[in-house]
Amino acid sequence: MKSYSYIGQDAKGNVVRSRANAENEQEFLQKMKERGVYIREYQEDDSDTSRSIYKFNTKELSFCCRQLSAMLTSGLTLVKAIDILTKEQTNAKARAIWQDIYENVQKGESFSSTLEMHSGSFPEFLISMVGAGESSGSLDVIMQRMSDHYTKENKLKNVVRGAMVYPIILAVVAIGITIFLFTAILPRFLEMYEDPNDMPALTRILAAGSEFLRTKWFLLIAIIGGIVMGFAYLMKTPDFRLKFDRFILKGPGFGPLVTKIYTGRFARTLSSLYSSGIPMVECLQRSSDVLANSYISSKFEEVIDEVKQGESLSASITRTEIFENMFCSIIYVGEESGALDTILEKTADYYEDESESAVKRLVGMVEPILIVFMGIMIGLIVGGIYPALYGAFGEMENQT
Repeated sequence: MKSYSYIGQDAKGNVVRSRANAENEQEFLQKMKERGVYIREYQEDDSDTSRSIYKFNTKELSFCCRQLSAMLTSGLTLVKAIDILTKEQTNAKARAIWQDIYENVQKGESFSSTLEMHSGSFPEFLISMVGAGESSGSLDVIMQRMSDHYTKENKLKNVVRGAMVYPIILAVVAIGITIFLFTAILPRFLEMYEDPNDMPALTRILAAGSEFLRTKWFLLIAIIGGIVMGFAYLMKTPDFRLKFDRFILKGPGFGPLVTKIYTGRFARTLSSLYSSGIPMVECLQRSSDVLANSYISSKFEEVIDEVKQGESLSASITRTEIFENMFCSIIYVGEESGALDTILEKTADYYEDESESAVKRLVGMVEPILIVFMGIMIGLIVGGIYPALYGAFGEMENQT
């Protein structure tokens, strides 16, 4: 029996540092998964080598699934396909994971069970789909479907990142200009007042703000840090997290846009799982988990119970009041026509296009807010220094 020291994260988001006994690494990782602990780093106590869990991103997952699908479709065996894929990995950690998968599959282990041993590196969704592909004998088709799925996931992430570049730059510029005005420009004009009591109320307020930024900036950093840490702590509490996730969906203005993004991801995931022959209850569970929203997960506990009792999916989802009525109606049509997987796939395409537009509109809501913030800051500075300028010009006229 070996002993392993590890650093991980539990279901509540708390950092866990502890030890566990197991016969080997696979058994150790399986035990941690059963305990609900996500392992970040681990080390065998008798070894000096520390190992961290390598998590594949959506771009890498898309590439691996596409390569496996192409090779399996061409007639290569799974073992040979994984061997070739292992040699194509440029990252040393990724190559080590695929090498271990290759060795286990070569020994007769199923592909899905071997991926399960590396559940920290691969998403549960992919592992479930691989298991379904092995059961149905259509692993090549499943791999192509997973490649398309992760390609679209990666595309949406790139859209979000690209759309956020300009607002982030604008925010940094706005904060930078505000700090520069308060610490460099405003103090020079305040020197024009011989008696601070002669300052207008607005100017005194700005002077106090300027003094605070120049002499007690560390307090401001401490306050911001405290707010961030406090919010992070609250997000770990179930009640606050539930309310926050509900606000994300129901918030004014941005709520409907976020709902469209969630609808696209849910429809794509449910379509992929259901068309692979996975039972509906498991499809619903995994599809709601992919969204990583506690409010949706809590609502889908009710949906799953109702579906188990024979209730139709469309009626149950409608009662959650999460998705648009059109989406619920589409599910109803799919159930009645017996082509739920096909209709969900087409719906997913539609909502993914809508998601891109929703992301752009969300970003578009941020930009004017930042511009207005910059305008207010500059307006306040001008309003605060104008009396000093006016007085200075008046003195110059009197002297002439």
